[in-house]
Amino acid sequence: MIRPSSDEARLIARARMGDTAAFTELVMTYSERVMAALRRYGLTPTEVEEVTQEVFLRAWRGLGEFEERAQFSTWLHRIAFNEANRRLARRQKAPLLAPEIRDPAEDPRARVPDRTTRDPVAHTLDREFETVLQAALADLPIDCRVAVVLRDLEGLSTHEAAEVVGIRPAAFKGRLHRGRMQLRARLAPYLERNER
Repeated sequence: MIRPSSDEARLIARARMGDTAAFTELVMTYSERVMAALRRYGLTPTEVEEVTQEVFLRAWRGLGEFEERAQFSTWLHRIAFNEANRRLARRQKAPLLAPEIRDPAEDPRARVPDRTTRDPVAHTLDREFETVLQAALADLPIDCRVAVVLRDLEGLSTHEAAEVVGIRPAAFKGRLHRGRMQLRARLAPYLERNER
């Protein structure tokens, strides 16, 4: 069991007493990470913004329920996972009026880096790979996608990721293995093409 750092624990304690400035610090610390996870779950940029707000609203309202048995980030991931599932389920029920156009330029991670420190060719390849990776992740079944995102892209431990999803670590490992194999198969043509 990994407990929050002492600074984070103090912020959480202050936020529980109604200190909005302390909670704002927690939001600033974790918002980019939550948004990245939501993007990788397959939400649109608009959905990511809306769901991120909902995640932190639920976190604010539920701070009294946070038991500190897990890291605060793991608890936030659990809320984000639940909210993303709700949004994806709603999307499946709603009729599609028009296909969504995903513009990589809308992704905040796709900002142009400082040209003095990055090779333009490397930057182009990074953006291309990110686009290919996002498409490959979107093709995975949701349970495998979530496993790969939480473990390999968000860096949670197997135990933490299994806790977020609400399953046993052994079952999570099975999903992760299937997801990795499927992702590897989908990325193989791109990787082979760029190794030449």
